[in-house]
Amino acid sequence: MVSQTITLGIESSCDETGVALYSPQRGLIAHALHSQVDLHAAYGGVVPEIASRDHVRMLLPLIQKVMDEAGITKPDAIAYTAGPGLVGALMVGGGMANGLGLAWGCPVIPVHHMEGHLLAPMLEENSPEFPFLALLVSGGHTMLISVRGLGEYKLLGTTLDDAAGEAFDKTAKLLGLGYPGGPLLAALADEGDDKAYAFPRPMLNKPNLDFSFSGLKTAVMLQVRRSEADDELYASRANIAASFQRAAVDTLVGKSLKAAAAEGLGRIVIAGGVGANRLLRSEMAERFSGDVFYPRFEFCTDNGAMIAVAGALRHSEATNPTEIQAQARWSLDSLGIPVA
Repeated sequence: MVSQTITLGIESSCDETGVALYSPQRGLIAHALHSQVDLHAAYGGVVPEIASRDHVRMLLPLIQKVMDEAGITKPDAIAYTAGPGLVGALMVGGGMANGLGLAWGCPVIPVHHMEGHLLAPMLEENSPEFPFLALLVSGGHTMLISVRGLGEYKLLGTTLDDAAGEAFDKTAKLLGLGYPGGPLLAALADEGDDKAYAFPRPMLNKPNLDFSFSGLKTAVMLQVRRSEADDELYASRANIAASFQRAAVDTLVGKSLKAAAAEGLGRIVIAGGVGANRLLRSEMAERFSGDVFYPRFEFCTDNGAMIAVAGALRHSEATNPTEIQAQARWSLDSLGIPVA
């Protein structure tokens, strides 16, 4: 039975500090998010020590903000991201959750970061029912998962090298765009011709459901070098961005359709940061004969709301605050009931 409680969700796995309050009856009650993009932009990527220190600085004010907005003095349970992620950043969130749990006398629920993404569409009014296929695409992960129920996950395919989001960011860097590059590349692609360059669709015709984006990234790099040599890079950047995006999206959609057919699933969930890509959403909706679900744009990237809803669904596993759980690596299909 779903718990009739208010759950505080804390997300601190990387460079965003997210806090939210969620109730099965009221839905999302309040949420707040602080991004560290400006802090890390000068380094071209996330610096773990800086990320951890900023989580320390921001967590309590954000928690106070959502509690005041909701008009409550304490939640009934606290869910926090226990992994995968940057261990230092995870320890900050886990420490805060367990400390507040002791102070407030409420239980805590360690949550898998990717399960949070997988369940994020549950925040929407039009939310998916089990079973469904999940395409989880972000800067660190690209996975296809058969989801039969809460904790009933079967990993169908994953990336053998770069994740899709990482490929977007690296391509953006090759084109001289800022950080984070994925959204900037997508915006530039809107101005280009996606048929200008015949970039490869890696492993699309392979019988398995795994991904590989290193070959696509290399093809883009070689084209960038050719354009630079011809002094045409600035003029061709939009076409390169559009052609890359098209190749990446064709690969993601093609593999997803193959996985859904193999598993006999009529619903697809797209989640994770790359799930905000408009071309990916439109192509999946156009090419898939079933129903496609995804969270609103603000809940595609890391956030506290997805941790709160995952914690609420796993409320039966809540425990008294004892020790902080923080795992840099944590397989999603190790949760709950594995599906054969």
